[in-house]
Amino acid sequence: MSVTALFDRMFLLPFATGLVVAILLPLLGAFIRLREEWLGAMGLAQISAAGVVVGAVFFEPTVLVALGAAALAAAVKTFFGRSGNDSFAVMILVGWSLALIGASFSAHGDELSHALTQGQIYFSGVSHFAGVLLLGISALALLPWLSPRLLLSQFFPDHFRANGIQNPHHALVFDVFAAVTLAVGTITIGVMAAFALVFVPPWIAFRLSHGWKRTLLWSSGIGLAAYLIAFAAALPLDQPFGPVLVVVLLLMTPLRLLSRH
Repeated sequence: MSVTALFDRMFLLPFATGLVVAILLPLLGAFIRLREEWLGAMGLAQISAAGVVVGAVFFEPTVLVALGAAALAAAVKTFFGRSGNDSFAVMILVGWSLALIGASFSAHGDELSHALTQGQIYFSGVSHFAGVLLLGISALALLPWLSPRLLLSQFFPDHFRANGIQNPHHALVFDVFAAVTLAVGTITIGVMAAFALVFVPPWIAFRLSHGWKRTLLWSSGIGLAAYLIAFAAALPLDQPFGPVLVVVLLLMTPLRLLSRH
């Protein structure tokens, strides 16, 4: 496939959709890493994938099933206590098994399972773009409110109780928002690509950056750079987008060696 195909109008919408995802997922990934729950990205992505596959076989509309499954998983995790990566490991196992079992019930489910594994962003449409754009706008509204509260919870865990706030709701709000964003990201670029965008850029940024705001900027910047390279490479090489994006992100991990601390 010629590199000139990148400039075809039919790829403009998928490109714009992935662009928002590539900025938003690493941004959320920085908060997830701050809370030491990075495995949550994989758990929620797997639950979302299971929701897509099971929804395609048994329910409609599929996207709402995926969003609902991810949000419910995040809410259950929050209400049963912050058990860290243990609860997310259970989500990975549940999501993986349900996705494969659901895929076995129909040819359409099997096709969706493969698409979620490969991350074929080129087939995303108007609904995908509208979803990620809405999430991007929501992030601009929510994160300035959530960020200081999540930082306080991490570094001064007794702050809210000392100030008479017994049940602050910011953790639940973040968990559900992250779950919905992971669900949309998974539907758009695939399970492993979504997890890689949440995990790798913040992993690098936490080593390179001094200060929280710079960490957020580095995270999104690395995710954006990897996305642009992967999108430009996958199409001319006729390769599935998800694995190419993951390879590009892995090739960027030596940037961690540039840290002076």
